[in-house]
Amino acid sequence: MTTYVPKAIQDALDAARLAGMKKKSRLRVQVGEAQFPVLRMWKDGFSVEEADAPQLRGLVDLYDGARHISQCLIVASEAEGGEMRYDFKRSTAAADEAPLDFYRAPDAPVGLIAYDGLHGEA
Repeated sequence: MTTYVPKAIQDALDAARLAGMKKKSRLRVQVGEAQFPVLRMWKDGFSVEEADAPQLRGLVDLYDGARHISQCLIVASEAEGGEMRYDFKRSTAAADEAPLDFYRAPDAPVGLIAYDGLHGEA
């Protein structure tokens, strides 16, 4: 049994597969002002459509919709089947607030109400 598929049909199948992955994915990579949809993401990297993205490298930001997921240092890995794959050299999770530079006890009070003696009891 042979599994030969003509090039025109293989190209059409690849295009349909890429279009389906672009529709399903909410992930995107941002480089400066340019944004590119992420087709797939795994532990050590991600892929974008080869035709859309230029040769990306360096520092990029990953987003899930409007939520900033991480800031990554990337390097191009390989192109296959219309996808360009990138590997993470470093991936740092994005945080909503700055990290503390001191230890905060789990039972510490959230705030203090000061008594100034002028307005009655606190």
